[in-house]
Amino acid sequence: MNRQNGSIRRAGMGMMLLFWVSFIGVGSWWFHGFLEQQRNPNAHLVNAVTGSDEPIVLERSRSGHFVATGRINGEPIEFLLDTGATYVAVPAEFAERLGLQSAGSAWFNTANGRVRGDLTRLDEVSLGGFTATNVNGSISPGLEGEVALLGMSFLNRFDIEIRDARMILRPAQQP
Repeated sequence: MNRQNGSIRRAGMGMMLLFWVSFIGVGSWWFHGFLEQQRNPNAHLVNAVTGSDEPIVLERSRSGHFVATGRINGEPIEFLLDTGATYVAVPAEFAERLGLQSAGSAWFNTANGRVRGDLTRLDEVSLGGFTATNVNGSISPGLEGEVALLGMSFLNRFDIEIRDARMILRPAQQP
């Protein structure tokens, strides 16, 4: 009888351990998703169907910025929307992966001071259902990771409305 009780006890301990490991794993997965949603509440836009005339409504992230996931030349990338940036600025590593060619160097005034970068041309930039072709861009060695600045070379093709914690992009009205 003692031997049977020991087997039951070990099985019970194994089940309890399995429960706690599963609980912690699922909790961590959920919490990571929650934090990611706070950091980039517009990540779902990367899968939007292009060609729509519906406005794009962006939610402000917890940090106070408008962050959204879009595509450059078909490759997904996280955008930080920056109405103060002249071009769509991409990190050097990302530009190298896309095979972007330099069209000359230039100096840029950034929040971190004056930096030298390269001008380039982006075949296609998309955000939500909107796609723009032949977009002026810059390769910025100061940008790190997988975040690009979505500047006015893309945004000026749209009417922008910012109200409270939302940014609304609509196709620009023709004069």
